[in-house]
Amino acid sequence: MNDYLKVLALSSAISVLTPAALANAGTAVQLVDAKQRTIAFAAPARRIVSLQPSFTEAICALGGCDTLVGVDRFSTWPQQVALLPQVGSLRDPDIERIVALKPDVVLARPGHKVDERLESLGIKVLTLNAQTYEDMARELEVLATLLGRPGAGTRLWQQMHERMALLRSEMPRQWQGKKVYFELHSGMAAAGEASFIGQTLHGLGLVNIAGRDLPMYPKLGPEYVVRANPDVIITMADMPVPPPKRQGWSSIAALRNQRYCRIPNAEFDALVRPGPRIDEAARRIVQCLRQLPLP
Repeated sequence: MNDYLKVLALSSAISVLTPAALANAGTAVQLVDAKQRTIAFAAPARRIVSLQPSFTEAICALGGCDTLVGVDRFSTWPQQVALLPQVGSLRDPDIERIVALKPDVVLARPGHKVDERLESLGIKVLTLNAQTYEDMARELEVLATLLGRPGAGTRLWQQMHERMALLRSEMPRQWQGKKVYFELHSGMAAAGEASFIGQTLHGLGLVNIAGRDLPMYPKLGPEYVVRANPDVIITMADMPVPPPKRQGWSSIAALRNQRYCRIPNAEFDALVRPGPRIDEAARRIVQCLRQLPLP
């Protein structure tokens, strides 16, 4: 846990300027975003539009739900965000509606050119792009500082990891070191070991068949999974197990022994969003594994 907290003091693609710089700016806030741009604010943000569910969740977990004036269509947690105006998504943002909401800042991911379109209209955009636990720790503190609550992100991250440690202690020892395949998008991708999902699985003592030599979200062919022979498979509930048209899958240990977790779609969101619910994601995995036949 301490290692994760230490990353907050390290330089990164997303960081908060030094306390001295903040002090010199008075009530001003300056942040460096995922595109290495310094974004300055005269005061903490009070009107925020979020274009990513994980950003929405983080803002609310930091006590800033009341600052959200608009969210993307996929933001579903906490329940109160359902009452907020929806502004499309990163792929099809409703620029006109975003402008009408008069945000102090829009939270977006890089690579979608939303920032260029909005900034040409005089709206500030803060880009964030968490892919790992280290990124998530930094982002929480960036957002806490944006809200005028420096330190709150670090405290939230520590609380999350304390709960994660408790959850690992609840894992049946027979599952320690067993192989897992975490499937995304009906087999179009898997959660690799280097991803934040992979870090959650590793933290629970499981061994990911998509190792660190692979991309964060590789597409694994059916033959690869058969050769890896995972002890448990984790998918969304609407994915049939075994999946149709996957040759050789009947021989996989996880399927032979009825060891698979089909997570309800609403709960699956917590597993695949790099936000403040990673401890809830871990709890859901542990809960499922405790109900399966022991390996």
